[in-house]
Amino acid sequence: MRNTLLQGLRPPLTESAPGAEDPELAALAATVKEAAEHALGRSLAIRHVDAGSCNGCELEIHALGNAFYDIERFGFRFVASPRHADVLLVTGPVTLNMREALKRTYEATPGPKWVVASGVCAADGGVFAGSYAIAGGVSSVVPVDLVIPGCPPSPAALLRGLLALMTGGSK
Repeated sequence: MRNTLLQGLRPPLTESAPGAEDPELAALAATVKEAAEHALGRSLAIRHVDAGSCNGCELEIHALGNAFYDIERFGFRFVASPRHADVLLVTGPVTLNMREALKRTYEATPGPKWVVASGVCAADGGVFAGSYAIAGGVSSVVPVDLVIPGCPPSPAALLRGLLALMTGGSK
């Protein structure tokens, strides 16, 4: 019993946290913060839109806010309204029922704005492509600035994509 309890105290065998001890990531974070302030005059506000996903991507997006990834240290924050957003982070294939809602959300987002398609389903419909209930990928409804591949994309891939958007995608 003692050995079983002590095994639980061992450090987990997971990926290392993308923390401040990584000088490359710290330099990239400074660049992103500077790019956000230059393009927007403030931090980057993200509005997540689920256009019909299986919720795999949402689990990874929620992980961005935990203490391991801590997306807010890069100046990114999630907002509840598209009127406060700079980026629409769209997951899932766009269902016919969500097509109009996605268009309205895009139109309600003030410029400059970016649209990020997160995952293969958002890119082109993924495994749902061709279904009678699917309008297609996000680009079939609104213009897309960045596609983050994966099924689902890991939190690290999402973070790298958002960092790349800010450093190379100033509108």
